[in-house]
Parts: sequence; structure tokens; C-alpha cells
Amino acid sequence: MTALRRHGLGLVAWLAGIVFFLPIAWMALTSFHSEQDAATNPPSFGAALTLDGYREFFGVGGGASPWPALINSAVASVVSTLFVLLLALPAAYALSIRPVRKWTDVLFFFLSTKMLPAVAGLLPIYLFAKHTGTLDDIWLLVVLYTAMNLPIAVWMMQSFLAEVPVAVIEAARVDGARLPTILARVVAPIALPGIAATALICFIFSWNELLFARVLTGVVAETAPVFLTGFITSQGLFLAKVCAASLVISLPVLAAGFAAQDKLVQGLSLGAVK
Repeated sequence: MTALRRHGLGLVAWLAGIVFFLPIAWMALTSFHSEQDAATNPPSFGAALTLDGYREFFGVGGGASPWPALINSAVASVVSTLFVLLLALPAAYALSIRPVRKWTDVLFFFLSTKMLPAVAGLLPIYLFAKHTGTLDDIWLLVVLYTAMNLPIAVWMMQSFLAEVPVAVIEAARVDGARLPTILARVVAPIALPGIAATALICFIFSWNELLFARVLTGVVAETAPVFLTGFITSQGLFLAKVCAASLVISLPVLAAGFAAQDKLVQGLSLGAVK
């Protein structure tokens, strides 16, 4: 690859990064404006900055506090991600290191479950939750998020675990290690980047989920995305406050992605390179 082409690709990558970053930067800037300045068209970039949007989001003026919704989202996302990893690791082990018959058909079946539109399963799940008394229950969301993310987690981790050397596993088996020990002390440390990438994606999917949380929760189990929709009222769209709320709710995902970026890149590369 010539130097000119390399610099050209680098420039394109930078331009693409700036294009994707601009909406976030605009949202962050708007969140520090007053509602009057945020509603101007074209936008007023030199307007005075204020924290009123964040004060209203955190209920300083007497509004609803976002902390219960943020805690519910954290519980549903973290616990469901842990359950997904506990279930996906042995399943991926069986489909990669100790493959079952027609394992490709099994993987396709897992992936085909993601092809069902979420809204198609909404009514049956709502009726089930209503008759079992689990409406507005955070543990119902934990079970749903676990079931929703498990297929994609098995698919991803199968490719990651396929890169684990079989000789290492055979050596552990010769030393008397049983399957739980092999998974915890041999397979998991080697495939840690892939496990971290899978966990991050499952966490993001769970944190951002809105449809089921909007229908199946009320006050007790309300999640952060549902709380965010409450800022859009019949009185109008309060742009500065919505931008402040969106930025705060996005911070956990952005922080997790930034903290795990090395593992994410290693994991995705591990699963892609054969």
C-alpha cells in the first residue's frame, strides 16, 4: 500500500469519525443551552451556557428523580448480561470445541430467533405477565433480556471459542480437570477478549431496549429509556432537557465502551480472523 493511499484512507476514517461524532457533540452543546436558545432555528452556537437542563433532569426543581429508573436499567442490564454469559459459555463450548452433530444448523436456529419482530411477541408476553402477576417487575425484564440476547451471544462466543487451542483443553482434562473447571480456568481466560466483547454488546442491547420496558413496566420497574420518553409531553418538546437526559443516560454505555475498547477490538478481531 502506497503512502498516498494510506494517508487517504486515514483521512476518510477521520472524516467518518467526525460525521458520527457531530450529532453527539451537538446534543451535548444543546444540553447546556436554555430552552429558548435550544429552540432557535438555525441553532445558536454562541448562546450562553446553563445547567438548567441537568437540574430539571435530576429533579432539583421538584420534578421526578431519575435515580430509580437508572438503577432499574443497571440491574436489568448487568444481571441479564451475567446470566447470558453463564448460559452462552457452555453452549458455545459445545458448538465449537466439542461440536455436536449439525452444529451449523443449531447456530442458524439460534440466529433465526432474532428474525422475529419484537412487536410480534409483545402481546403474548404481556398476557403472560398479566396472568402471572409480573407486570411492572424488574425481574421480568431480566428474563426477557436474557432470552433476547442469548442467541447473539452464543453466535459470537462460538467463533471466539473456536480459536482456543484444543491441546490446552486436552492437557487440562488429562490432569483431571472437569468441565466446570475447564470452562472457568482454561477456556474463559483465553477467550476473555471475546467474552468482554459479547458482554458489552449484550449490556448495550439491554440498556437501550425500550419497547418491552415501555409496555411491561409502570412506576416500580421503569427503566431509563422509559423515563426519557416522559420528557416528551403534550405541552411540547423540551429540547435542552431532552438532550441533557439523553446525554446522562448514554454515559454508562459510552463509559463501558471506552473502558472495554481494547477487549472489544481484540474480541471482534479474534472472532473474525481464522
